[in-house]
Amino acid sequence: MTEHRRDRKGSIERRTRETQIQATLNLDGGERRIDVPGGFFAHMLDALTTHGGLGIDLKAEGDTHVDLHHTVEDVGICLGEALVEALGDRAGIVRFADAYAPLDEALARAVVDISGRGFFVYNVPPELEHTWVTQDFPLSLIVDFFQAFADRGRFTLHLDILRARNGHHAAEAAFKAVAVALRRAIAVRAGTSSADVPSTKGSLTV
Repeated sequence: MTEHRRDRKGSIERRTRETQIQATLNLDGGERRIDVPGGFFAHMLDALTTHGGLGIDLKAEGDTHVDLHHTVEDVGICLGEALVEALGDRAGIVRFADAYAPLDEALARAVVDISGRGFFVYNVPPELEHTWVTQDFPLSLIVDFFQAFADRGRFTLHLDILRARNGHHAAEAAFKAVAVALRRAIAVRAGTSSADVPSTKGSLTV
């Protein structure tokens, strides 16, 4: 008999002098509503939640007269904190997962451990490191986003862009790879109970 599990949802609100953000994340799917500055950033969040099987309700405003950095980073913070709330004690999840995602000539790899510890490692071909995807979105912003997401989400993420010709393809492949790896890592293992924490120390939250 399968034990009843709580809804895996998390809601976060963040207000600073730089950004105002409200975010709800549903790990088991649902509607996706994304209202953020920057069309490309919205496109990447849509890819992350679509391929991650996540429901999302996100509204963000920020000091875009400066640039997109504060908004992108703070959205990562909020989604990470919502992920922590949604995961609860992390019992019954798969925990470890990896995924490759291609986009034409671009190829990205993501490896995830829902470890309870925030850690981010990133590698990109040197010739792409300072690429601008659009006139207001440098490729380096994906580092800011995933650094914040992994840190506040308390999970380990290794993200490698293995090859790409242009920044758009590199970024999109990266978001899709993370999405698929995350979806696999947070999936509930068949036959597990709500007390089955995948850790030799018995906890993923301390």
